[in-house]
Amino acid sequence: MKIAVVGTGAMGSVYAALLAEAGNEVWAVDTWAEHIQAIRDHGLRLEGKSGDRTVALNATTEPAEAGPCELVIVATKAQDVAAAARSLGPLLGNDTLILTIQNGIGAPERIAAVLRSDNILNGIAGGFGASILGPGHAHHNNMQLIALAEFAGPATPRLAKVARVWSDAGFTVKTCDDVTQMVWEKLICNVAYSGPCTVSRRTIGELQASANLWAVSSACAREAYDVARAIGVALSFDDPVAQVRAFGAKMPDARPSMLLDHLAGRHSEIDHINGAIPRLGAELGVPAPANEVVSALVRAVEEGFG
Repeated sequence: MKIAVVGTGAMGSVYAALLAEAGNEVWAVDTWAEHIQAIRDHGLRLEGKSGDRTVALNATTEPAEAGPCELVIVATKAQDVAAAARSLGPLLGNDTLILTIQNGIGAPERIAAVLRSDNILNGIAGGFGASILGPGHAHHNNMQLIALAEFAGPATPRLAKVARVWSDAGFTVKTCDDVTQMVWEKLICNVAYSGPCTVSRRTIGELQASANLWAVSSACAREAYDVARAIGVALSFDDPVAQVRAFGAKMPDARPSMLLDHLAGRHSEIDHINGAIPRLGAELGVPAPANEVVSALVRAVEEGFG
């Protein structure tokens, strides 16, 4: 399959390397010129849970160089999704599928506001703990799950075809009929670690080992769970604290992407993760003070980033 990965930061690099290694024609598309040039010159190195390899693949800062693809994976930060959608035109043919994989909520809707909605798929990546070590070099601590769903409606044969491409590349994949459940179950885990690890500058394991930080993390997860239930999401678990504890225990050395953004002096996805909970909770009459305070602290740090 001809695949473009738009946004080859940490997670996008994991996708691009493993999908290319499996024999697909993969194009890494990113605005980070140094990263793209390193991939062109030396290949994309990926190390971690899946092993250590350097994979040759196509890389460009110009979507038109890649041309129309069968699958376009949007792997940018949540706040960059709308801009990415506006850049996709040269990558799209009549039957191109667009798979968006972000933290937080609302990414497919932001793409559908720019492009036709009947070719959009929604994905969730769980338990990778990925980071960029340098231009052309990515690392991941684990690789638990890629979950895929149609933007609207139940799973389809075309979704199953996309899932096979991922599974053939070594990913653990499942397809879902209920995209809302899939998104919220990941978001509950995200809010437990993204904001709290960022404000404390701790890894997931270090956060779990601190009674004070675990209390904050647990409160964030419970609030997200309560908002999801108020919306009517059919969650597969009844104990959000046990759920996020088990999720985090599989990658104790990982730093959430939000923390990595702060360590690099970049603005984060806070408004789409922890910040989304008090915003939606206010509409439903569900208080979310822990997420509100954590979000305010993250934003306060980002005031110094410019």
